[in-house]
Amino acid sequence: MEGLTTIKQRFEIIGNDDKLNRSLEKAIRVAPTDISVLVTGESGVGKETIPKIIHQLSHRKHCNYIAVNCGAIPEGTIDSELFGHEKGAFTGATSTRKGYFEVADGGTIFLDEVGELPLTTQVRLLRVLENGEFIKVGSSQVQKTDVRIVAATNMKMQQAIQKGKFREDLYYRLSTIELNLPPLRDRENDIHLLFRKFASDFAQKYRMPTIRLNEDAINLLINYRFPGNIRQLRNIAEQISVVEESRNIGANKLIQYLPNYNNLPAVIDTNDSQEDKSISEDRDVLYKALYELRKDFNELKKLTLDLINNKNIGELPAENLQLLDQLNKEKDNFNQDSNVELIQIEQPSIPSNNYEYAETIEEDESLSLHEKEIEMIKKSLEKNQNKRKLAAKELGISERTLYRKIKQYDL
Repeated sequence: MEGLTTIKQRFEIIGNDDKLNRSLEKAIRVAPTDISVLVTGESGVGKETIPKIIHQLSHRKHCNYIAVNCGAIPEGTIDSELFGHEKGAFTGATSTRKGYFEVADGGTIFLDEVGELPLTTQVRLLRVLENGEFIKVGSSQVQKTDVRIVAATNMKMQQAIQKGKFREDLYYRLSTIELNLPPLRDRENDIHLLFRKFASDFAQKYRMPTIRLNEDAINLLINYRFPGNIRQLRNIAEQISVVEESRNIGANKLIQYLPNYNNLPAVIDTNDSQEDKSISEDRDVLYKALYELRKDFNELKKLTLDLINNKNIGELPAENLQLLDQLNKEKDNFNQDSNVELIQIEQPSIPSNNYEYAETIEEDESLSLHEKEIEMIKKSLEKNQNKRKLAAKELGISERTLYRKIKQYDL
């Protein structure tokens, strides 16, 4: 049996994360058997690599390997695609056709996004798993097939079962062995390694020097939460390789390729990508609000220093005076519900002969995130002329989430 390092080199797997290594080791051990395997993990983590490893290390490696994306086949034709059909079985069936399970006889079939299968198709699949039997659409003749099934999904299967969207008996048949691949944000030490590999690949593909990240850009990269996982990282590396003239990339340049980057820790667990998507988007809006607050405070600090360093307030730049007016007008947005420290500047009256200024410091006062979120949504809607699709895109949330918030806040 081939070792883990050899397998990684053979299938171009980059990284040394413990969870990744355990899943790969388990795949290597079960490959020589005919046990059904279910691969779980978020979209973009590389689930399609596992069935290839299992097939190549099994006694079936000289037979067919077929990968089927169950989510990409229309419900009305998926039975025909998987199990075949007889001539005249339905409109357009002008000839008899073999399905994937017949073509893959003796080999391996990979059912990607298996959670998307209709319930009627799940019943047919369960029969194949139990005794290797299937019936073509429009036929009454039972046929036999000897196929190793490896399935993959990014769904939370237990929740799908509870909602009646997936058969429990089929789940236990598919998940005799279950392998979970970790999201990229949990593989912090692997992120830069993967980026360097992708950058090198694209340099060769497009015949140009390899791009390199400086230290600040590397730190920025590994702190990004990558909702699209490895697939997103690869796309970012390709974009930068093609678009940027400079081969040395800094943080200021890299951040342009990281959607919705908020400079805050990646604390959102998106393993429950289907059920928790709305919650994640809500938090993204709050993070944006916090980021805007941080910028406001930085401007406020700068203004404070200007006031301290200029005894004569009349010497202040006009834009600083405008900012002072704006901040004082918006102070009603502040409340005392949290412990964020606020420095409040009051603009003084200006005597005719001598300019003076006054300042007060108040603690335990902060901008209400609730009000800030409402303000951001209002401004985005106004900016985009109430076109909700454009506003949602600008806010980094789905239209559905935006509709819900508009209703919630009665906007």
